Amino acid sequence: MSKSGKITLVFAGFVTAIAAAFYPIFVHPLMYKDDYREVQKINRTGINQADVQPVGVKIWSDPFKPASK
Repeated sequence: MSKSGKITLVFAGFVTAIAAAFYPIFVHPLMYKDDYREVQKINRTGINQADVQPVGVKIWSDPFKPASK
């Protein structure tokens, strides 16, 4: 195999590894928003937001809710 072919394979492998690493971080949550909403609803049950947040920090809000204009 020529030198340029090896470089191409190494570069393609690097790009594939980066894509595989970013899939569970970015793509999967965007495709399955409802699942993440349910998990957060269960995890945040029984938590008093005012007790958890430091003074002066905005209280939690729904991260999936569109921003109001």
